[in-house]
Amino acid sequence: MRSLRSILTAIAFSFIIGTAFAQPFPMYSQYLMNGFLINPSLAGRDGYTTVNLTVREQWVGMSGSPSTYAASFQTRILKDSYISRSTHVRKKLVKPTKGGRVGLGGYVFNDNNGIMHRTGIQAAYAYHLALGQADRLTTNYLSFGLALTAYQFYVNTDNLIYDHNDPLMNTFDRSVFIPDFNFGTSFSTPKYYIGFSMSNLLRGSLLIADTTAGRKELGNYFLTGAIKFPISENWLIEPSVLFKSSDMFFKTFQADFTSRIYYKNDYWLGVSYRTSDAIIVMAGFKYDHFYFAYALDLTLTDIRGQSYGTHELTLAFKFGENARRYRWLNAF
Repeated sequence: MRSLRSILTAIAFSFIIGTAFAQPFPMYSQYLMNGFLINPSLAGRDGYTTVNLTVREQWVGMSGSPSTYAASFQTRILKDSYISRSTHVRKKLVKPTKGGRVGLGGYVFNDNNGIMHRTGIQAAYAYHLALGQADRLTTNYLSFGLALTAYQFYVNTDNLIYDHNDPLMNTFDRSVFIPDFNFGTSFSTPKYYIGFSMSNLLRGSLLIADTTAGRKELGNYFLTGAIKFPISENWLIEPSVLFKSSDMFFKTFQADFTSRIYYKNDYWLGVSYRTSDAIIVMAGFKYDHFYFAYALDLTLTDIRGQSYGTHELTLAFKFGENARRYRWLNAF
Protein backbone atom coordinates (compact mmCIF):
# COMPACT_ATOMS: atom_id res chain seq x y z
CA MET A 1 0.00 0.00 0.00
CA ARG A 2 2.83 2.38 0.88
CA SER A 3 4.47 1.52 -2.45
CA LEU A 4 1.26 2.33 -4.36
CA ARG A 5 0.82 5.63 -2.50
CA SER A 6 4.42 6.54 -3.25
CA ILE A 7 3.90 5.86 -6.94
CA LEU A 8 0.71 7.92 -7.07
CA THR A 9 2.40 10.77 -5.19
CA ALA A 10 5.34 10.70 -7.60
CA ILE A 11 3.01 10.81 -10.59
CA ALA A 12 0.98 13.67 -9.14
CA PHE A 13 3.99 15.68 -8.10
CA SER A 14 5.69 15.10 -11.46
CA PHE A 15 2.61 16.64 -13.03
CA ILE A 16 2.87 19.59 -10.64
CA ILE A 17 6.54 20.07 -11.54
CA GLY A 18 5.80 19.90 -15.25
CA THR A 19 2.97 22.41 -15.08
CA ALA A 20 4.41 24.69 -12.42
CA PHE A 21 7.17 25.99 -14.64
CA ALA A 22 4.76 26.13 -17.56
CA GLN A 23 2.34 28.26 -15.56
CA PRO A 24 0.55 30.75 -17.83
CA PHE A 25 1.02 34.49 -17.68
CA PRO A 26 -1.24 36.22 -15.10
CA MET A 27 -4.69 36.89 -16.56
CA TYR A 28 -6.32 40.32 -16.63
CA SER A 29 -9.88 41.01 -17.79
CA GLN A 30 -9.29 44.78 -17.96
CA TYR A 31 -6.14 44.63 -20.06
CA LEU A 32 -7.11 47.90 -21.77
CA MET A 33 -6.75 49.75 -18.47
CA ASN A 34 -3.05 48.94 -18.32
CA GLY A 35 -1.85 47.25 -21.50
CA PHE A 36 1.73 47.86 -20.40
CA LEU A 37 1.41 44.78 -18.16
CA ILE A 38 1.31 42.48 -21.20
CA ASN A 39 3.14 44.64 -23.76
CA PRO A 40 6.18 46.69 -22.65
CA SER A 41 6.03 48.88 -25.80
CA LEU A 42 2.95 50.58 -24.32
CA ALA A 43 4.96 52.08 -21.45
CA GLY A 44 4.43 55.84 -21.57
CA ARG A 45 2.33 55.67 -24.74
CA ASP A 46 -0.34 58.11 -23.57
CA GLY A 47 2.17 60.58 -22.12
CA TYR A 48 0.82 60.49 -18.60
CA THR A 49 2.71 59.46 -15.51
CA THR A 50 0.49 56.67 -14.19
CA VAL A 51 0.31 54.61 -11.01
CA ASN A 52 -1.93 51.58 -11.34
CA LEU A 53 -3.11 49.00 -8.77
CA THR A 54 -4.88 45.77 -9.75
CA VAL A 55 -6.43 43.08 -7.56
CA ARG A 56 -7.86 39.94 -9.15
CA GLU A 57 -9.56 37.17 -7.14
CA GLN A 58 -10.50 34.20 -9.30
CA TRP A 59 -13.24 31.69 -8.45
CA VAL A 60 -14.09 33.32 -5.13
CA GLY A 61 -15.32 30.78 -2.59
CA MET A 62 -12.98 27.97 -3.61
CA SER A 63 -10.01 27.09 -1.42
CA GLY A 64 -6.65 27.73 -3.08
CA SER A 65 -8.21 29.58 -6.01
CA PRO A 66 -5.95 31.78 -8.18
CA SER A 67 -5.31 35.40 -7.22
CA THR A 68 -3.16 38.18 -8.67
CA TYR A 69 -1.98 41.46 -7.15
CA ALA A 70 -0.09 44.00 -9.24
CA ALA A 71 1.23 47.54 -8.85
CA SER A 72 2.76 49.41 -11.77
CA PHE A 73 4.25 52.76 -12.68
CA GLN A 74 4.88 54.19 -16.14
CA THR A 75 5.79 57.53 -17.65
CA ARG A 76 6.98 59.26 -20.82
CA ILE A 77 10.28 61.14 -20.80
CA LEU A 78 9.67 64.59 -22.35
CA LYS A 79 12.27 66.57 -24.26
CA ASP A 80 11.52 69.80 -22.45
CA SER A 81 8.72 71.49 -20.55
CA TYR A 82 6.23 74.12 -21.61
CA ILE A 83 8.20 77.31 -20.92
CA SER A 84 8.51 80.95 -21.90
CA ARG A 85 11.92 82.07 -22.99
CA SER A 86 12.86 85.72 -23.15
CA THR A 87 14.52 86.59 -26.45
CA HIS A 88 14.25 90.35 -25.97
CA VAL A 89 13.51 92.69 -23.13
CA ARG A 90 10.01 93.31 -24.46
CA LYS A 91 9.40 90.07 -26.33
CA LYS A 92 8.85 86.50 -25.19
CA LEU A 93 8.94 83.37 -27.29
CA VAL A 94 6.65 80.62 -26.00
CA LYS A 95 7.51 77.06 -26.98
CA PRO A 96 5.26 74.09 -26.27
CA THR A 97 6.48 70.79 -24.89
CA LYS A 98 8.08 68.48 -27.40
CA GLY A 99 7.17 64.83 -27.26
CA GLY A 100 9.92 62.57 -26.03
CA ARG A 101 10.50 59.16 -27.54
CA VAL A 102 11.33 57.18 -24.40
CA GLY A 103 8.83 55.51 -22.10
CA LEU A 104 9.73 53.84 -18.81
CA GLY A 105 7.76 51.49 -16.60
CA GLY A 106 7.98 49.36 -13.49
CA TYR A 107 5.79 46.53 -12.27
CA VAL A 108 5.66 44.37 -9.11
CA PHE A 109 3.33 41.40 -8.87
CA ASN A 110 2.27 38.45 -6.78
CA ASP A 111 0.48 35.61 -8.56
CA ASN A 112 -0.93 32.62 -6.66
CA ASN A 113 -2.45 29.41 -7.98
CA GLY A 114 -3.09 26.75 -5.37
CA ILE A 115 0.26 25.59 -3.97
CA MET A 116 2.15 27.53 -6.67
CA HIS A 117 3.23 31.13 -6.05
CA ARG A 118 5.06 33.62 -8.26
CA THR A 119 6.38 36.95 -6.94
CA GLY A 120 8.50 39.28 -9.01
CA ILE A 121 9.33 42.61 -10.59
CA GLN A 122 9.60 43.98 -14.11
CA ALA A 123 11.35 47.04 -15.51
CA ALA A 124 10.45 48.17 -19.04
CA TYR A 125 11.99 50.49 -21.63
CA ALA A 126 9.93 51.66 -24.62
CA TYR A 127 10.95 53.68 -27.67
CA HIS A 128 8.21 55.56 -29.57
CA LEU A 129 9.00 56.43 -33.17
CA ALA A 130 6.77 59.08 -34.79
CA LEU A 131 5.41 58.08 -38.21
CA GLY A 132 3.79 61.27 -39.48
CA GLN A 133 0.98 63.50 -38.26
CA ALA A 134 -2.47 62.02 -37.87
CA ASP A 135 -3.81 65.57 -37.74
CA ARG A 136 -2.64 68.98 -36.54
CA LEU A 137 -2.35 67.96 -32.89
CA THR A 138 -1.69 64.19 -32.87
CA THR A 139 0.89 61.79 -34.22
CA ASN A 140 1.02 58.14 -35.27
CA TYR A 141 3.57 56.05 -33.38
CA LEU A 142 5.42 52.80 -33.94
CA SER A 143 6.69 51.61 -30.57
CA PHE A 144 9.11 48.96 -29.35
CA GLY A 145 9.57 47.76 -25.80
CA LEU A 146 11.89 45.46 -23.88
CA ALA A 147 11.35 44.41 -20.28
CA LEU A 148 13.61 42.70 -17.78
CA THR A 149 11.62 40.51 -15.45
CA ALA A 150 12.76 38.52 -12.44
CA TYR A 151 10.62 36.43 -10.14
CA GLN A 152 10.71 33.78 -7.46
CA PHE A 153 8.69 30.65 -8.12
CA TYR A 154 7.66 28.86 -4.94
CA VAL A 155 5.75 25.61 -4.35
CA ASN A 156 4.21 25.41 -0.88
CA THR A 157 3.90 21.77 0.24
CA ASP A 158 3.08 22.51 3.90
CA ASN A 159 -0.49 21.21 3.59
CA LEU A 160 0.25 18.56 0.97
CA ILE A 161 -0.17 14.96 2.14
CA TYR A 162 2.72 12.84 0.87
CA ASP A 163 5.30 10.25 1.91
CA HIS A 164 8.15 12.22 3.54
CA ASN A 165 10.55 9.42 2.61
CA ASP A 166 9.79 9.83 -1.07
CA PRO A 167 13.10 10.77 -2.81
CA LEU A 168 11.34 12.92 -5.42
CA MET A 169 9.74 15.08 -2.74
CA ASN A 170 12.97 15.44 -0.81
CA THR A 171 15.12 16.51 -3.77
CA PHE A 172 12.71 18.87 -5.51
CA ASP A 173 13.54 22.59 -5.20
CA ARG A 174 10.47 24.26 -3.79
CA SER A 175 11.82 27.73 -4.50
CA VAL A 176 13.70 28.93 -7.60
CA PHE A 177 14.64 32.33 -9.02
CA ILE A 178 14.06 33.07 -12.72
CA PRO A 179 15.31 36.16 -14.62
CA ASP A 180 14.05 36.61 -18.17
CA PHE A 181 13.02 39.14 -20.84
CA ASN A 182 9.75 40.21 -22.47
CA PHE A 183 9.43 42.00 -25.81
CA GLY A 184 6.62 43.96 -27.44
CA THR A 185 5.83 46.20 -30.38
CA SER A 186 2.76 48.29 -31.24
CA PHE A 187 1.42 50.79 -33.74
CA SER A 188 -1.04 53.43 -32.55
CA THR A 189 -3.04 56.27 -34.06
CA PRO A 190 -5.72 58.49 -32.46
CA LYS A 191 -8.38 56.02 -33.65
CA TYR A 192 -6.88 52.54 -33.29
CA TYR A 193 -3.89 50.51 -32.20
CA ILE A 194 -2.48 47.02 -32.69
CA GLY A 195 0.22 45.33 -30.66
CA PHE A 196 2.16 42.08 -30.38
CA SER A 197 4.25 40.88 -27.44
CA MET A 198 5.93 37.78 -26.10
CA SER A 199 7.19 36.82 -22.66
CA ASN A 200 9.97 34.55 -21.37
CA LEU A 201 12.28 35.00 -24.36
CA LEU A 202 14.95 32.88 -22.67
CA ARG A 203 12.41 30.21 -21.64
CA GLY A 204 13.81 30.23 -18.10
CA SER A 205 17.26 29.09 -19.22
CA LEU A 206 18.85 31.31 -16.55
CA LEU A 207 16.88 29.60 -13.79
CA ILE A 208 18.75 29.66 -10.48
CA ALA A 209 18.20 26.55 -8.37
CA ASP A 210 20.06 23.58 -6.88
CA THR A 211 18.59 21.22 -9.48
CA THR A 212 17.26 22.33 -12.86
CA ALA A 213 16.75 19.07 -14.76
CA GLY A 214 13.48 18.90 -16.66
CA ARG A 215 12.43 22.47 -15.82
CA LYS A 216 11.49 24.95 -18.49
CA GLU A 217 9.34 28.06 -18.82
CA LEU A 218 6.88 28.41 -21.68
CA GLY A 219 6.90 31.44 -23.94
CA ASN A 220 3.61 33.37 -24.00
CA TYR A 221 2.32 35.34 -27.00
CA PHE A 222 -0.20 38.21 -27.06
CA LEU A 223 -1.85 39.96 -30.01
CA THR A 224 -4.04 42.94 -29.11
CA GLY A 225 -6.02 45.53 -31.02
CA ALA A 226 -8.69 48.17 -30.46
CA ILE A 227 -10.54 50.76 -32.51
CA LYS A 228 -12.75 53.73 -31.58
CA PHE A 229 -16.09 54.59 -33.20
CA PRO A 230 -17.63 57.94 -32.14
CA ILE A 231 -21.42 57.66 -32.32
CA SER A 232 -22.24 61.18 -31.12
CA GLU A 233 -20.60 64.15 -29.45
CA ASN A 234 -20.60 62.44 -26.03
CA TRP A 235 -20.74 58.73 -26.85
CA LEU A 236 -18.04 56.39 -28.10
CA ILE A 237 -17.84 52.64 -28.75
CA GLU A 238 -14.52 50.80 -28.50
CA PRO A 239 -14.34 47.14 -29.62
CA SER A 240 -11.09 45.33 -28.83
CA VAL A 241 -9.58 41.86 -29.00
CA LEU A 242 -6.85 39.97 -27.19
CA PHE A 243 -5.43 36.72 -28.58
CA LYS A 244 -3.12 34.82 -26.23
CA SER A 245 -1.25 31.56 -26.46
CA SER A 246 2.00 29.86 -25.54
CA ASP A 247 4.47 27.40 -27.02
CA MET A 248 1.76 24.79 -26.44
CA PHE A 249 -0.45 26.59 -28.98
CA PHE A 250 -3.26 24.09 -29.47
CA LYS A 251 -3.67 23.54 -25.71
CA THR A 252 -3.46 27.14 -24.53
CA PHE A 253 -4.93 29.36 -27.28
CA GLN A 254 -7.58 31.74 -25.96
CA ALA A 255 -9.25 34.94 -27.16
CA ASP A 256 -11.03 37.82 -25.44
CA PHE A 257 -13.57 39.76 -27.54
CA THR A 258 -14.56 42.98 -25.80
CA SER A 259 -16.71 46.01 -26.47
CA ARG A 260 -16.92 49.09 -24.23
CA ILE A 261 -19.14 52.16 -24.53
CA TYR A 262 -18.01 55.51 -23.12
CA TYR A 263 -19.91 58.60 -22.08
CA LYS A 264 -17.80 61.77 -22.26
CA ASN A 265 -14.75 59.54 -21.66
CA ASP A 266 -15.63 59.71 -17.95
CA TYR A 267 -17.95 56.68 -17.61
CA TRP A 268 -17.92 53.33 -19.36
CA LEU A 269 -19.64 49.96 -19.49
CA GLY A 270 -18.41 46.87 -21.27
CA VAL A 271 -18.91 43.20 -21.97
CA SER A 272 -16.37 40.58 -23.01
CA TYR A 273 -16.40 36.97 -24.11
CA ARG A 274 -13.40 34.78 -23.28
CA THR A 275 -13.46 31.66 -25.45
CA SER A 276 -14.36 28.46 -23.61
CA ASP A 277 -14.16 30.23 -20.28
CA ALA A 278 -16.30 33.21 -19.28
CA ILE A 279 -18.58 36.14 -19.98
CA ILE A 280 -17.20 39.33 -18.42
CA VAL A 281 -19.10 42.47 -17.49
CA MET A 282 -17.18 45.61 -16.57
CA ALA A 283 -17.79 49.19 -15.53
CA GLY A 284 -15.70 52.19 -14.60
CA PHE A 285 -15.56 55.92 -14.15
CA LYS A 286 -13.10 58.78 -13.96
CA TYR A 287 -13.06 61.41 -11.22
CA ASP A 288 -10.50 64.17 -11.59
CA HIS A 289 -7.19 62.29 -12.04
CA PHE A 290 -8.51 59.02 -10.56
CA TYR A 291 -9.81 56.04 -12.55
CA PHE A 292 -11.87 53.25 -10.96
CA ALA A 293 -12.83 50.06 -12.78
CA TYR A 294 -14.43 46.74 -11.86
CA ALA A 295 -14.90 43.49 -13.79
CA LEU A 296 -16.91 40.38 -12.97
CA ASP A 297 -16.08 37.14 -14.76
CA LEU A 298 -19.05 34.78 -15.01
CA THR A 299 -17.51 31.36 -15.59
CA LEU A 300 -19.04 29.18 -18.31
CA THR A 301 -17.39 25.93 -17.23
CA ASP A 302 -18.64 23.46 -14.61
CA ILE A 303 -16.65 25.29 -11.95
CA ARG A 304 -19.32 28.02 -11.88
CA GLY A 305 -21.36 25.93 -9.43
CA GLN A 306 -18.48 25.90 -6.96
CA SER A 307 -17.60 29.60 -6.84
CA TYR A 308 -18.99 33.12 -6.72
CA GLY A 309 -17.31 34.26 -9.91
CA THR A 310 -14.06 36.13 -10.50
CA HIS A 311 -13.65 39.74 -9.36
CA GLU A 312 -11.10 42.23 -10.64
CA LEU A 313 -10.66 45.76 -9.27
CA THR A 314 -8.38 48.40 -10.84
CA LEU A 315 -7.43 51.82 -9.50
CA ALA A 316 -5.29 54.26 -11.50
CA PHE A 317 -3.99 57.76 -10.83
CA LYS A 318 -2.72 59.78 -13.78
CA PHE A 319 -0.54 62.87 -13.46
CA GLY A 320 0.03 65.55 -16.06
CA GLU A 321 -3.32 66.05 -17.77
CA ASN A 322 -2.47 69.31 -19.47
CA ALA A 323 -3.66 70.16 -22.96
CA ARG A 324 -0.61 72.28 -23.69
CA ARG A 325 1.90 69.82 -22.28
CA TYR A 326 0.47 66.80 -24.09
CA ARG A 327 -0.95 68.36 -27.24
CA TRP A 328 1.32 66.15 -29.36
CA LEU A 329 -0.03 62.89 -27.94
CA ASN A 330 -2.74 60.57 -29.08
CA ALA A 331 -5.78 60.53 -26.86
CA PHE A 332 -6.11 56.73 -27.16
